[in-house]
Amino acid sequence: MASRINTGFTLIPNQKYRRSNRRSSYFSTIDSDSQPLSTLGNFKALPLEIFQITLRYLSVKDISMLSMVSKTVSQYIINYISTSSGSKRFLLQDFHNLELPGRRQDSAILEHYRSLGLLFKRCTLLLPTKERLKYIHKILTEISCFKFNGCAAPMQCLGLPCYGIFLQTLTAGWDDLECHRVYNFLCELTHLSRKMQTAVCSKPGSARKLELRIRLFCRNVLLDHWTHRSDSAFWLTRILKPWPMVNQARLLYIIFGPISPQDGQVVWQKMIEGPTDESSLKGLADAIRLLYDTRTKEWTTDDVISLVDELSVVPREWLLENNARLLILSGNNICFTFMASKAVNGRALELARLIVFLALVCEKELYCMDWAVKMMQKVCKVFSTPVERHNFLQSVANAFACIIMEMLQSITSGDREEDDRNFLNLFHLVHAQANFHKEVLYLTMNTLPK
Repeated sequence: MASRINTGFTLIPNQKYRRSNRRSSYFSTIDSDSQPLSTLGNFKALPLEIFQITLRYLSVKDISMLSMVSKTVSQYIINYISTSSGSKRFLLQDFHNLELPGRRQDSAILEHYRSLGLLFKRCTLLLPTKERLKYIHKILTEISCFKFNGCAAPMQCLGLPCYGIFLQTLTAGWDDLECHRVYNFLCELTHLSRKMQTAVCSKPGSARKLELRIRLFCRNVLLDHWTHRSDSAFWLTRILKPWPMVNQARLLYIIFGPISPQDGQVVWQKMIEGPTDESSLKGLADAIRLLYDTRTKEWTTDDVISLVDELSVVPREWLLENNARLLILSGNNICFTFMASKAVNGRALELARLIVFLALVCEKELYCMDWAVKMMQKVCKVFSTPVERHNFLQSVANAFACIIMEMLQSITSGDREEDDRNFLNLFHLVHAQANFHKEVLYLTMNTLPK
């Protein structure tokens, strides 16, 4: 796929002809008895049955190379794919037999569908995008595990990953307009938009099976197989952009948020009930960074920051420690821009509390505490007057004291098990405060004249 930087999907490719102007009756002669045998070369002496027997001895990659010899050879190969023996050979459906040592079968069947995607890409080369997709769907419709709700055990199935590898290989190198048509075709085929609307408009967790299906389809088919980040950003943009910001945040959580290790379903209360770990937030942080780093016209910096802000209240307001951890994982640029936005909008008290939890996460994860101090120093420069900067620094000091007292109060009023967790959190926060102020002192002393 061509680079998507500064290229909107609504632009028409600047070419002298379009794929849609190509002759759409490419397959109308497939079943005809009068094939132009002159284009078969040395194969013209072979009966069709012998030609198809010959194909059985070739690998899928070899057959895809052979399909480029001529249009007629390509048609013969397409005819072979449509036969019962060809279908049985090409459309492997052993997606649940994962008992081989080291699960070597996983990579084998994925590689098979990568090669099959290349074969279909070459065989349908002369067709308009719409006709290619219709033909390919007609062939693949036999595979139930490729369908949105087709597999009864989707968590143990390789069907959707194989479908994703197939589509990625098929569409690699296509321009944005063609890929947008692919997404629209898939949405129409699976009723994906309607299913997403149901999921984002329902109470979080009330449609758990649907949320799981949406997550698996979006990740395994549309997002996870791309090598270039610009490609992943393009498909993620197709998923999110049709929706209002609040629904974008819900979808982002459904697709990349934490899940239960038992059944793979989205855990909506994870960010609300207590501090979480890096693994629960890494998917969300990677997705946010992906949208921010690609810098396309469809995502401004304000869009991404607004999305982060909206995400932090899905399904309700997160614990500030989890919010701070997400910002750290999202990278310096996003973290600073998010905090600077609060400073500009007069939310200095919220910002001061966020600084405290940034320090707490640094202490827990053994990150360098001077990073939190330098981030605070950088944010201070956003305030326009010395008085505002002084008040902000005072708010940070007060926030440390206030949050320590809040934790101490929760210890005295909680149950024993909760006391242990709260005491450990308080222990980390006291150390975070000490190390934070130590770095502030180092910074201050280093700036004094010698």
